[in-house]
Amino acid sequence: MEAQEAEHLLNHLGIPDPFSSRYSPRGIFCTRTLNLRSISAIGYDMDYTLMHYNVAKGMMVKMDVYSIHVIYALTYHLNHLVNSKDGTLVLLFWAYDYCMDNLKNMGFPVDGLSFDPELVIRGLVIDKEKGNLVKADRFGYVKRAMHGTTMLSTQTLSEMYGRELVDLRKESRWEFLNTLFSVSEAVAYMQLVDRLDEGAIATDLGPLDYKGLYKAVGKALFRAHVEGQLKSEIMSKPELFVEPDPELPLALLDQKEAGKKLLLITNSDYHYTEKMMQHSFNRFLPNDMTWRDLFDIVIVSARKPEFFQMAHPMYEVVTGEGLMRPCFKANSGGVYSGGSAQMVEKSLGIQGDEILYVGDHIYTDVSQSKVHLRWRTALICRELEEEYSALVHSRGHRTTLIELINQKELVGDLFNQLRLALQRRSKGRPAQTLAATHMDDKELNESIQKLLIVMQRLDNKIGPMMESDGELFNKRWGFLSRAGLWDKSHLMRQIEKYADIYTSRVSNFLHYTPFMYFRAQEQTLAHDSYSFHHPNHQDADEEQ
Repeated sequence: MEAQEAEHLLNHLGIPDPFSSRYSPRGIFCTRTLNLRSISAIGYDMDYTLMHYNVAKGMMVKMDVYSIHVIYALTYHLNHLVNSKDGTLVLLFWAYDYCMDNLKNMGFPVDGLSFDPELVIRGLVIDKEKGNLVKADRFGYVKRAMHGTTMLSTQTLSEMYGRELVDLRKESRWEFLNTLFSVSEAVAYMQLVDRLDEGAIATDLGPLDYKGLYKAVGKALFRAHVEGQLKSEIMSKPELFVEPDPELPLALLDQKEAGKKLLLITNSDYHYTEKMMQHSFNRFLPNDMTWRDLFDIVIVSARKPEFFQMAHPMYEVVTGEGLMRPCFKANSGGVYSGGSAQMVEKSLGIQGDEILYVGDHIYTDVSQSKVHLRWRTALICRELEEEYSALVHSRGHRTTLIELINQKELVGDLFNQLRLALQRRSKGRPAQTLAATHMDDKELNESIQKLLIVMQRLDNKIGPMMESDGELFNKRWGFLSRAGLWDKSHLMRQIEKYADIYTSRVSNFLHYTPFMYFRAQEQTLAHDSYSFHHPNHQDADEEQ
């Protein structure tokens, strides 16, 4: 009764209950139970975690420096860019264009190539031995693959990977695409695989195989330089690039006022961090607060993932111009460069699962803080909103597909029973049922032939529907989190393994309280069907 009254009061106050947020693209989803009341400090990454970038404005400003093929690609995909508001594409376009310019200077044939944002998604894996891009399920089995820019058939896929599993520990062969730069790199690489197969790459570049080609593309995309160029442009006019989020500072303010110590731990340098945080936070905070008032400790130039793995010298930023001095302990309200996670723990007097770290990079932010320090973790995955909407709009398609598969299973079971009846009859043994035993050979064979036709017709419907499942998210690769109709993708396995909670943006915390108890949903098992009582079956005790 008290619970019912609490629910009525929540409704009266206009506050959604905590369970309804699960059914929203802005929800926070839990893989391992997390009680925020037990969290003493929350650390945040900055780029693509606390800050996202506005594609429509930023890309329009930079059109004058893009080559014609990039402008064409942008125009073609403009509707996608505006609807998804995925700021990551700014960096993808820039990184790709920079990479292609360098490859051209190195002598590679790149004329006519343009960036295709639909060609590659995060979570895929490059097979550097075969020149393929693959999508694997949670066990490492390859479910879809592309050689160059051509998708491989199911038969080719089976012949090529039927005996192999994707093993990310074998770094010499497999490259996991979990960063923005790696997506740009993969687009360039897959396009050049086509040129290599065509024999269009000059022999004076050396005898290149697929591995050598990958190294050449990686050399052309010098990450540090292109990122530095991009950040200089953003700093000059942040209002043209940064996507404002008025809810974000308020979500962090709730956490701070609830007694959480807030940390900013970013690989960006001091000047960029100061400029961008000031622009994104100060105007939305009350009572003349600034972003610095929110955070107990700020770490810039953190050098993640090494920040979580080993100790580096730490320097305190002592002037607004960024001048620094060596130090050995971080104090509340300070801004520091370098250091290590252990230094932060020592300064706060807390460690391990008392700290929640929130970032967008599955390796640099989430897995390393989890593996080395046992911090609790939250992953920011902006594509989640687009995927959630695509899943909602695909419900009818997936329901119809499952119905057809169930029909085929029924027809197939009958087909197998009749085959078994014929097999037993040839050995002089009765079928499993009297009805099948009494059917003559002609009737059995005619029924089997009819069922074969029915199954073929069902296959003709199921096959194309299986291939198109997930195309509302990406026509080539389907959903980010799924590998086929029934299973999770390799990326989703990584998220479940390392992220306690995941969501599309930090401001989603505003729809919860800083005392929220995130409870993981029950993980169903293959034998959990015992809990569903079939009306035609009696309980074991009733039979006895």
